[in-house]
Amino acid sequence: MKRIVFAGVSIAAVFAASAPVLAADLPQPAEPPVYQEPIPAARFDWTGFYFGGQLGWQWSSFDNTEAGGGSFDTDANGVMGGVLGGYNYQFNDNFVLGVEADFSLSDIEDSSTTPLLNTYRTKSDWNSNIRARAGWAFDRFMVYGAGGLAIADFEASANGASDDTTKVGWTVGGGVEGLVTQNVTARLEYLYQDFGDESFTLGGTSYNTDLSNNIVRFGMSYKF
Repeated sequence: MKRIVFAGVSIAAVFAASAPVLAADLPQPAEPPVYQEPIPAARFDWTGFYFGGQLGWQWSSFDNTEAGGGSFDTDANGVMGGVLGGYNYQFNDNFVLGVEADFSLSDIEDSSTTPLLNTYRTKSDWNSNIRARAGWAFDRFMVYGAGGLAIADFEASANGASDDTTKVGWTVGGGVEGLVTQNVTARLEYLYQDFGDESFTLGGTSYNTDLSNNIVRFGMSYKF
């Protein structure tokens, strides 16, 4: 009887010792997945210097008056293009202020027969802007307005004589700009330039001309 009890105790001890090993071999319940918050993409920072180029179309309006005659127009339009550069500073997630300068070449020229039957020709070969910009950024896209100084050359000729000057006026406009890559932006904008009037005396006849431009242009810039 004692041997039977001893044998039973021994078998029970063996099973007890092997139970953890057998349990380890059994399939274990899968651990529930751990939820991780997605990492938001970094917002684009508009702060920094940039430099680029532009190409567009310019409509020039020359409103003229001939002494002893009357008023007449010499309007012209054509392609313009040049370079631009500036600096932006982003104050918070949305508000951007900056300053920008640009220089463009153009070939704007037209002539008209005046009320006194003279031929009066007007011409402008280049113009430039120095502007402040204020924009509202939607991460990688910005809507902005701009205004400041406009500078342009102006030439008039009639009666076998010609004269030219550099005019300083004002400009205002606005546009939209967005990222193409992390460092390259593209923009589409409109500008209005007003240079006031200028008087010329050509071949003994006085003329007064008021010059204004409307410009639509596309530009691309590299942000450093």
